[in-house]
Amino acid sequence: MTSTTLTRAATARGVRTTTLLGAGAAAGPLFLGLGLAQAFTRDGFDLSRQPLSLLSLGEHGWIQIANFVVSGLLALAGAVGFRRALRGGRAGTWGPALVAVLGVGLIVAGVLRADPSMGWPAGAPEGNPETMSWHSYGHGVGAMLSFGSLTVACLVFARRFGRVGALSSVLVAAATVVVMAWPDQDSISVRMVLGSALVFGWLTAVSLHTITTIERKH
Repeated sequence: MTSTTLTRAATARGVRTTTLLGAGAAAGPLFLGLGLAQAFTRDGFDLSRQPLSLLSLGEHGWIQIANFVVSGLLALAGAVGFRRALRGGRAGTWGPALVAVLGVGLIVAGVLRADPSMGWPAGAPEGNPETMSWHSYGHGVGAMLSFGSLTVACLVFARRFGRVGALSSVLVAAATVVVMAWPDQDSISVRMVLGSALVFGWLTAVSLHTITTIERKH
């Protein structure tokens, strides 16, 4: 991020700001790591057809609910860190806001659970339910906010990177759109994991890069 401008306040408060950025960097690894760990250990869960969101249902659903909420709080902390560290241009203004929207979206998706479907939990319809509850709609909105905001953030932050970083950010955004828009409903659960890995991996990389830049200037 060769053109990033770091404020004196961020440099002077390096420990505090880098801690917030570190929290943002941890949001993705926590969400995907804990989600996949559950997917591979919950008896009867089939990731090839059942989205990670459905892990919020059933006997141990509180684990995935907490995963959504804690990951969202970490993303919000990261947004504050970016706000302190970056100034000037669209990235310094809109970048932190978009990361904050990610955090809010994750929290909403955690608090408002999806309806039972795709055979999960036991006794649920084998396909999608005929009607959706209000909280399932809310869950979907939260999920779309999360994916959408972070995908746009890739493009916004790209303007603050050097050539390689900018190209990488644009490619991540493009790949995420392709993965999520691919016209194959049967693979949506796997594609959601892949899309999450792309944008969350990008967020982790940018957060760590910003931390490194602050520490060099401190």
